[in-house]
Amino acid sequence: MASRHGQGLLGPRRTEHAVPADHLAALSLPIGDDGVVVGNDAEGRPQVVGFHHPTPYDVVLVGGLWTAQVMALRLAGTGARIAVETGRAHVWTNLVQAAGAGQECITLYDVGRVPPMGPTVSSPVLVVRDCGMRPPRGRVASMPWQSVLTLLPYLSPVAPRLLRGAGLAGIQRVSPDEAQQIGRIMQLPRQDVDALSTLGDGVTLWCTRRERSYALTQPTDAESGLLGTARRLD
Repeated sequence: MASRHGQGLLGPRRTEHAVPADHLAALSLPIGDDGVVVGNDAEGRPQVVGFHHPTPYDVVLVGGLWTAQVMALRLAGTGARIAVETGRAHVWTNLVQAAGAGQECITLYDVGRVPPMGPTVSSPVLVVRDCGMRPPRGRVASMPWQSVLTLLPYLSPVAPRLLRGAGLAGIQRVSPDEAQQIGRIMQLPRQDVDALSTLGDGVTLWCTRRERSYALTQPTDAESGLLGTARRLD
């Protein structure tokens, strides 16, 4: 190919394609939302949450172990590496063995023992912190392509700090007093505050201070065979 001074190489010549402006609305791209399906809304539409970001991303789930394990299993299915920081390894062992299929896609670590994971865009990481009501400040932190999901069974003195710093919160059934506190922190409307104490098992309010979406997590046959039916209490 010939060269033009100051303009680089001439590229291959192709016929230009043009679309009238009034036809643009008919165009679509076969690309789905980036993330995992966390459940369906009231109309049965899938609700997708993206956990992998080029910037640090923290998620707090005030809810049950069952939902956290479903999220871990589904994210592992997308090719993400899952590091579980927990003081109760026995409740994760079956999941780790079933999800691995000979690969270490979900790994268990004692509290405070999660090593550097080396996340990249092609090998993202989710760290699940299952450290009880008062998860200690550890060396594990969110970073580009490494998100952190902190599981809190109920509200505790550290919960307000974690919720305020989270990019996303998942709230399952809580007491009316807890709902009031969460409503103030997350700036929820009154109807959502009232609903939080009546949510059924498997229902989660995924929210930020600007957006809210309820999702009913319905397990696949494989998930229910491994984890049982949805439950709020462990």
